[in-house]
Amino acid sequence: QVQLLESGGGLVQAGGSLRLSCAASGSIFIMYVMGWYRQAPGKQRELVAAISNSGNTNYADSVKGRFTISRDNARNTLYLQMNSLKPEDTAVYYCNTDVISVPGARRLNYWGQGTQVTVSS
Repeated sequence: QVQLLESGGGLVQAGGSLRLSCAASGSIFIMYVMGWYRQAPGKQRELVAAISNSGNTNYADSVKGRFTISRDNARNTLYLQMNSLKPEDTAVYYCNTDVISVPGARRLNYWGQGTQVTVSS
């Protein structure tokens, strides 16, 4: 089993910054693409940013130039640096990844429990 634990959310004024972290623990043999998703009240969960285990990234158009995703493979940790935050960035942010726990095991998808980000105007 793998656990994903997000941290770093909070309340910030528009224009401010936050840095989210997602620490993966448990049995991890291979961890594939890691991503940050968010879900605002009444809206569908959407992809914010993703990063492959070789460092290739992609971003939602709404966050390009403001957010930066990174990962530390040695520590199995994912980060999201969020700058120039806007009220429309308010949401619960979730970490997601696919993991093979041991050689020969199936590739399974995992979600964290989420961390709230609230941006006031």
